[in-house]
Amino acid sequence: MTTTPVSISRPGPEYEAHVRQGFSQPRLERLGASLEEQIAKGIFPGAVTMIMRHDECVHFEAYGFQDAAGKIPMARDSIFRLASMTKPLVTVAAMMLVERGRFNLYDPITNWLPELKDLKVEAPEGDVPLIRPITIQDLMRHTAGFVHGDRAKSPRIRKLYDELHIEAREHDILGDQMLKNLGTIPLAHQPGTFWEYSIAVDVLGLLLERVENKTLEEILNVLLIKPLGMKDTTWWVEPERLGRLAEAPDSDPLKAEMLKAYRQTTNPVGRTYLRGGAGLLGTAADYMRFLHMMLRGGELDGRRYLSRRTVEFMCSEHTAGMGGTTQANTGPGYGFGLGFAVRLSQGMCWVPGSPGESLWSGVWGTSFWLDFKENLTALILTQGPTHKIQSRMLYKTLVYSALVK
Repeated sequence: MTTTPVSISRPGPEYEAHVRQGFSQPRLERLGASLEEQIAKGIFPGAVTMIMRHDECVHFEAYGFQDAAGKIPMARDSIFRLASMTKPLVTVAAMMLVERGRFNLYDPITNWLPELKDLKVEAPEGDVPLIRPITIQDLMRHTAGFVHGDRAKSPRIRKLYDELHIEAREHDILGDQMLKNLGTIPLAHQPGTFWEYSIAVDVLGLLLERVENKTLEEILNVLLIKPLGMKDTTWWVEPERLGRLAEAPDSDPLKAEMLKAYRQTTNPVGRTYLRGGAGLLGTAADYMRFLHMMLRGGELDGRRYLSRRTVEFMCSEHTAGMGGTTQANTGPGYGFGLGFAVRLSQGMCWVPGSPGESLWSGVWGTSFWLDFKENLTALILTQGPTHKIQSRMLYKTLVYSALVK
């Protein structure tokens, strides 16, 4: 019996015309249709999405509306509360100072923050001494023993974070006073033993201010924001830009309470400390400049911000063997580096990606990732805090479903 061989031909020019830097343009159109469905369901009023691969922007779109009432169309230059997407910027700035010899990762933070020299650790038998000092590396990877007050498992620690305004949730507090207050609250874990999402990068920002004798705003402006041309990335929204601020839907049950903590329509400098973990606002194009620089190994437009090996070091796992998990933020299959969660393998994760991929997100609904293997970076900016996990996972799935070459 003879069989006729099956001929498998190469895609014709009509196929190639619809593929740009490996992305199928028809498949990318699914992304917009899916986001429009989310908007119609009231998950968020609108979104801005952006994808870069091989130094080319292959997708940059705005969907839905900027305002909760659904009257102002979303624009590509709409401004979003970046929330915890502030953390990677502050951590990168800190690593730039490490490269300049200003401090070492293993330095105790009390070298600059003496208010924290008497910290203890809460334990069943009572508060106990630290087994070793908190280091700057601990701040960058959330292993210092600090927590977020509203997530703290200890009722005592949760109460103290709230009463002493550690996170400036509803009351302004200057950095020196915040550190004095923090120095009276026990840690939840021994330093370097447990990963727990925390105020660590807020503390890192205050440490950078002590090291440089400048405000965190000045430090970031000099090191990253102005050199990268991030013209709309700020700590507050001036009146002339307020009309570009994206809103969460009024129906979102988290919105009203969260707005109390994000008082970003007046200048915080001199009024309250700049929250290195959550204080910035910005646009998709601005943040993509930062991501593009990281994807290129620390260089952009002929300017070197970090060495290639430092970027690799930051985007490697720094929490192996420790307790705790990033799953509530990333889904399973991730560890943590310096400022970024790091994908450890393929099979444990909820969505496609590449081992070594680095990412983070913000509580309002912002998210990004860096896929070094595919030379790809993507972000989504929305303002829908209740459904943020669903939104970021959906978007990531849709992006990879369009990557065909």
